[in-house]
Amino acid sequence: MDISSIQKALLKKIESPDTIDPAVLQVLDYGYRTQRDIEIKIDQPEFTSVCPISGLPDFGSITIRYRPNDKIVELKSVKYYLLQYRSVGIFYEHVVNRILEDLVSVVRPRFMEVVGSFTPRGGITTTARVEYKKE
Repeated sequence: MDISSIQKALLKKIESPDTIDPAVLQVLDYGYRTQRDIEIKIDQPEFTSVCPISGLPDFGSITIRYRPNDKIVELKSVKYYLLQYRSVGIFYEHVVNRILEDLVSVVRPRFMEVVGSFTPRGGITTTARVEYKKE
């Protein structure tokens, strides 16, 4: 089997970003909003997705920081949401934007930031960061 045959086989197994279901994300009421501000930080140090060009796995960490308004995200649902990316072909820059959009739509925070720090590929590390601020 040559390299192009292996790459073709890998690419056949890649799922589309359309398969990600944000309905997995569950929210809870945050009862302390009127008493004090809080910043919540969620780290997922074992994030995986797939390079949509090569079909090879991408590894990294995802950090989510946010200041809630009246809702907080349930952590187990975040874990299951992020696990959906394991076989999805998606670029780093798209990963962080998609995660931000999905979380903002359900949590409606005052502020949220998503940072993806990805392991080296070809000697280059990549960090992608996006944020949302409620106007």
